Amino acid sequence: MGIRTGEVKMKYLMAIDAGTGSVRAVIFDTKGNQISVAQKEWYHVEEIGVPNSMSFDFEKNWKLVIWCINESIKKANLNPKDIVALSATSMREAIVLYDKDQKELWAVANVDARADKEVKYLKENFKDIEEKFYKQSGQTFALGALPRLLWLKNNKPKLYEKVTYISMISDWVLAKLSGVIATDPSNGGTTGIYSLSKRDWLPQMAKEVGLKDDIFPPSFEPGSVIGHVTSKETMLSKDTKVVMGGGDVQLGSAGLGVVEVGDVAILGGSFWQQVVNIPCITNPPKDMSIRVNPHVISNLSQAEGITFFSGLIMRWFRDAFCDIEKLEAKKRGVDTYHVLEEKAKKVPVGSYDIMPIFSDSMKYAKWYHAAPAFLNLSIDPKVCNKASMFRSLEENASIVSSINLEKIQKFSSIEIDEIVFAGGASKGDLWSQILSDVTGCKIKIPKVTEATALGAAMAAGVGAGIFNSIKEAAKELVSWDREYLPNRANFEKYQEIKQKWQKIYENQLSLVDQKLTNSMWKAPGL
Repeated sequence: MGIRTGEVKMKYLMAIDAGTGSVRAVIFDTKGNQISVAQKEWYHVEEIGVPNSMSFDFEKNWKLVIWCINESIKKANLNPKDIVALSATSMREAIVLYDKDQKELWAVANVDARADKEVKYLKENFKDIEEKFYKQSGQTFALGALPRLLWLKNNKPKLYEKVTYISMISDWVLAKLSGVIATDPSNGGTTGIYSLSKRDWLPQMAKEVGLKDDIFPPSFEPGSVIGHVTSKETMLSKDTKVVMGGGDVQLGSAGLGVVEVGDVAILGGSFWQQVVNIPCITNPPKDMSIRVNPHVISNLSQAEGITFFSGLIMRWFRDAFCDIEKLEAKKRGVDTYHVLEEKAKKVPVGSYDIMPIFSDSMKYAKWYHAAPAFLNLSIDPKVCNKASMFRSLEENASIVSSINLEKIQKFSSIEIDEIVFAGGASKGDLWSQILSDVTGCKIKIPKVTEATALGAAMAAGVGAGIFNSIKEAAKELVSWDREYLPNRANFEKYQEIKQKWQKIYENQLSLVDQKLTNSMWKAPGL
């Protein structure tokens, strides 16, 4: 592809986003403008005979990654040599194990929960070990790598003996492209075998529970160049730098401008995450209620609350009950959620006292949920209908987020008065205002729609020398679409509703404890 005389040669950055449900390759210019994207869905299936497992098919999925890379280059219609650097991001917790020749042996996706017996074993045979490790790593055993490695040792010992390296999924992508196995704090930290303050592996944790302590690769900060493209399976140039990326939530936060101490974001996707930037030397809470992860900014960690299934519950409600609204939306050329929000705006604060019971607030040490339910329903169709139930779900997701943020404030001493709201939920005008009213905070909505991929592109840009740091890149590239200010009267009403909901939820959990209802989800080992 030739360059005309006098034409400035453009440079491009590639981000590979390996999410739970799909993998994407996204090409950006150096101003953060998206040039092209190619995406493929992938599925993580339960291993035959292994309950609660979620395997990662690295052979099949690597072919999908190759397709996405090549297709994004074709769509962009550019010379691959003009892609000066690439990086990757992925679902956290997911791990890949390799043999001495760096060939993949075994891999699991993020919410693989096969190791419930191993979680119980560790808790029962190593007194207070989870609490001890949590103080250093900010992670519990629920989705950590130690129980999974122990499961492999117990169930596939011959395979376990071959294990020489461990990495995360985004690291696997970069290793396939560069031949270099390495990790970063933000993603590697979710294994739980990692120090928040030192931002490096803690191999002695593995040794203490009888596991290999020599399988941990080098750890680099996001934005560090780890090599160049050596793989010949893609259209990428061998001159393209391969740059360390990170976890999807942390790089997504950078893509939203959440890069300073005290910055706060709520990521409103299938699950909701509430993240608050804190100094990396901050000790996790003693009650183990909140998860703490290394951020992609070198001196920061992120306190993280999680609300389960908020976006998926909305999708269930839409698909189960809202066929008429779907037809109306199609006729008008708008989204079904837009139609539902229009109707829900007419419902008063509190949704006629309807109480949704779905996700509990974050209780990381002993995490399980009540049976799904709507309480306080009325047989008056003017009061209890799709609009009021829909609004109650929007209010509930905001309430649980608020409770999680209050838990973070309590142990971190961070004052929260402004929140960045992103993800699919932030498209809703009503939902954004409800979140402001419930939290009492200003809500800022960014213009970017691909925050996670943009964060990975920022890391690539740092490696290419285009930006001095991810923080600098965020301040240059992130812009804002709109903001919402809280209604103080509504805030006071929601405070009362929040207190009432918490008492009701505790009672609903007791029904699970009595085995009268079924938990929506339980952490492994409970």
